Amino acid sequence: MALDERARHELFLGLEQVLGPERAETLMELMPPVGWADVATKRDLDALEERMNLRFELVDQRFEGVDRRFEALDQRFVALDQRFVALDERFVALDERFGALDQRFEASEHKLLAGFRAELLAQTNVITAQMNGITAQMNGMTGQMRVLILAIVGAMVSVAALVVGAIRLS
Repeated sequence: MALDERARHELFLGLEQVLGPERAETLMELMPPVGWADVATKRDLDALEERMNLRFELVDQRFEGVDRRFEALDQRFVALDQRFVALDERFVALDERFGALDQRFEASEHKLLAGFRAELLAQTNVITAQMNGITAQMNGMTGQMRVLILAIVGAMVSVAALVVGAIRLS
């Protein structure tokens, strides 16, 4: 027969008449709220404990697997860190090589500028010497031009005097 709340209440009323209200209430509190089929026995608890242990073992095994995977990841990260360190060292070496190359370019630039300045100065000196030679020639020619102009003027005056003399004679 299934035990429900109505049946429990009737039992309580009967016990209350026989034992009194306080004793009936104490007895009802000692009884399970539902049928005895729902009360766990030691065997039930032992079986539950065994199932729980099996589940915990499975969970432990899973955690061990996760731990192994994390260890593998940690090893990979260590390897990556080592590779980054090696890359950093290579970049430092590359920076040093670029620094040396920059210094070589600067030295070449200074040499080229010095050579260009020397060549420019030499060409300036050559041009200045040629200009001075031309100026000296022109100065010499100026004196000769004066003589030539004076000779031409003198010849013209002589011809004019001859023309005037020829006109008077005629």
